[in-house]
Amino acid sequence: MLDQRVVARLRAAGCVFAEDEARLIDETAATPAEAEAMVVRRVAGEPLEHVLGWAEFAGLRVAVDPGVFVPRHRSELLVDLARRRVRPGAVVVDLCCGTGALGLAVVRGAGDVELHAADVDPAAVACARRNVEPAGRVHQGDLYGALPSGLRGRVDVLLASPPYVPTAAIALMPPEAREHEPLTALDGGGDGLELVRRIAVGAPDWLSDDGVLLLEMSAAQAAAAVDALTAAGLTATEHHDDESTVVLGRMPG
Repeated sequence: MLDQRVVARLRAAGCVFAEDEARLIDETAATPAEAEAMVVRRVAGEPLEHVLGWAEFAGLRVAVDPGVFVPRHRSELLVDLARRRVRPGAVVVDLCCGTGALGLAVVRGAGDVELHAADVDPAAVACARRNVEPAGRVHQGDLYGALPSGLRGRVDVLLASPPYVPTAAIALMPPEAREHEPLTALDGGGDGLELVRRIAVGAPDWLSDDGVLLLEMSAAQAAAAVDALTAAGLTATEHHDDESTVVLGRMPG
């Protein structure tokens, strides 16, 4: 039976879904002492996924270590659009991969697909390796600098949910994000599109002739992102749902 005292503590700490969180903690903890330690961490403001050590994303349960960006359900639009373009034998690259959840979800059930994921943050890379390998390879480094040179010109699906929060807006984010997730996974520069532009500029060198680039961002940033992809020599289109925006770029012709 669910301990209502735990529910009350979580609710008092501002957890909107206190009963659900109490149930997940109870199901995850191996002992009452571990459960209590998890409740204390959650009440102190740690993200639930860091407390549990895992997150549900696109039908997968992925490991989430403390200090690593938590995959958001809004990124499922990016995953869905990417999955439609994956064929057997495809090369898929997940840049700014965090836990590796997005790339892993894209290739799930796709058959013989070559998956690579990369991140600049060592903690994210260690976490992604737990999730992705042996289904794919995880590399550490700055964007394309992390990738094996043999992938140049061979990538069929290149996806990224890069940091796209404008620097000035970081202070307005919920405390559990800005205090417990790495700044490198949140801060997208002055207008939030610094990484988007860098990814766009490099994409034509890495995409195959019919390869696609998919980038997640806010709806307000889409027009500027389309301009960035067009300037890089790609044709670009916007895709939206109720929670997310993805700009898709294709090689010309």
